[in-house]
Amino acid sequence: MNLFQHFRERILGVIGNLAAEGRLPGDLSTGRITVEPPREADQGDVTTNAAMVLAKPAGIKPRDLAELLAERLGGLESVAGADIAGPGFINMRLEDAFWHARLAEILRAGPAYGDSAMGGGAAVNVEFVSANPTGPLHIGHGRGAVIGDALAALLGKAGYTVTREYYINDAGAQVEALARSLHLRYLVAVGEGKYATLEILKSSGDLRYGGDYLQPVAEDLALRDDKKWVEKPEAVWLEPLRGFAVEAMMGLIKADLEALGIRFDKFTSERDLVARGAVDDALKFLEDRDLVHTGVLEPPKGKVPDDWEPRPQVLFRATRFGDDVDRPLKKADGSWTYFATDIAYHLDKFRRGFKTMIDIWGADHGGYVKRVQAAVQAVTEGAGDLDVKVCRLVNLLDDGRPVKMSKRAGSFVTLRDVIDAVGKDVVRFIMLSRTNDKPLDFDLVRVTEQSRDNPVFYVQYAHARVCSVMRHAAEIFDAGALRAETLAEARLQRLSAPSELGLIKLMAGWPRLVEGAAETHEPHRVAFYLNDLAAQFHALWNKGNDDASLRFIVPADRELTAARLALVQGVAYVIASGLMVFGVTPLEEMR
Repeated sequence: MNLFQHFRERILGVIGNLAAEGRLPGDLSTGRITVEPPREADQGDVTTNAAMVLAKPAGIKPRDLAELLAERLGGLESVAGADIAGPGFINMRLEDAFWHARLAEILRAGPAYGDSAMGGGAAVNVEFVSANPTGPLHIGHGRGAVIGDALAALLGKAGYTVTREYYINDAGAQVEALARSLHLRYLVAVGEGKYATLEILKSSGDLRYGGDYLQPVAEDLALRDDKKWVEKPEAVWLEPLRGFAVEAMMGLIKADLEALGIRFDKFTSERDLVARGAVDDALKFLEDRDLVHTGVLEPPKGKVPDDWEPRPQVLFRATRFGDDVDRPLKKADGSWTYFATDIAYHLDKFRRGFKTMIDIWGADHGGYVKRVQAAVQAVTEGAGDLDVKVCRLVNLLDDGRPVKMSKRAGSFVTLRDVIDAVGKDVVRFIMLSRTNDKPLDFDLVRVTEQSRDNPVFYVQYAHARVCSVMRHAAEIFDAGALRAETLAEARLQRLSAPSELGLIKLMAGWPRLVEGAAETHEPHRVAFYLNDLAAQFHALWNKGNDDASLRFIVPADRELTAARLALVQGVAYVIASGLMVFGVTPLEEMR
């Protein structure tokens, strides 16, 4: 339980006691009572709106009720005083000993500090990346990959049971085009077909997928099957070559994700989903509830495509669930639309036990959100919830200049190129340094600069500085005295400076940050928090540089030194706890 929940329960206890004494009605609804940090540090440590929201139903003026509550709250253990602000907000100031106890908690918990039981073990499915298996991942995929993985870790820390899932779009025209590109390269590899060399083939314009990443796959196919597919018609080789290409591309994708430190719990194939009748099953589910009809849609807004014509279509009644129009389930040739398979896929997830589903999508899918959320409401009959996080574009720069295309991919910069250039930890942290709905500039030069403007360096440097302090302390104290459990027993009351207490208060807010970020599905909050924590720590370090009495190690005062070492070790643990959510390794030294 975070400290604000702790005080909320204590406030509810005070309200209950007043009701038992007949000074307040016994049936007051307390659901709207909030307990949170005040906006300004000089307003105290904890603020509540209890008097404001209970005044009217209690038949008491807000200010009068605030005075009644403040009198009781001021007498609670660890509360140094309770003041009334404005029309009835109550600000509580907590004793220094309360904060010293929180630092001891951090030291005893270590990097596990902030772990929460909020989720109660509830199952959550986080589906992310899910790039078409037609080539290596590009830098844009990397943003969704990191956000999805960090969100899954954050939910796990908050007490949810999380499944990371990848949906393989291995059905449809794109993977068939991949198979045809593979076949053309294969013909060159075995010395057959109308193209004598690979260079001639590339210049022909016949390759839908022209990146060099497909060439080793063609050579592997030629080595395995020799000229088996040379004289065969497309109807014979298309399916086996599609499977061969998809398997190879998924191998590339998994290797790229592994380089980024990401592993999935489950891979689901769209093709398998269709083959086992899941789409037919989902359509029947909707038909049985009168959520499918045949109709004619209005022409698309804006410029109407030349091949558009009004025709009867099988439509899902998406407008019943908040969408703008009803949505087609079948194409003109009678095959399923992508939307139809997406409905089946989300129904499949729900039937596997996931009432809460989170999808991480690229910017080009932003217009698709409402229809899929409508479908989830329909097939789960309101019992399921889908949150979609749309990741905006990543602008890859090199000292302010746009980066050119990758030779291997042929049309974009691969994720692996970026990982190889700056390292996975830098990629992961920078991808989480802005909200997912804002474009991100990723400058290969600036993300490796050692400056305050580089959030990766700034946070890592704080952790490395702590490690440096502890190494110097080892020259004065024996190893046992520097153990966290020993430091937790130090005379922490020696930490009385506002800057020291302020740092403890910020660290004590980490559990609340974890729960809030998990509840809103916003892992970027962790980056903002870590930056604030690093800033306060660096400021304290700089004060020690200016004034020797403020240094962490004061050889003439071992008791004070032990207390300050407890403080800096706490900083290291909280930074490590946050970086573990991000999948970033805390550094002990900066190169």
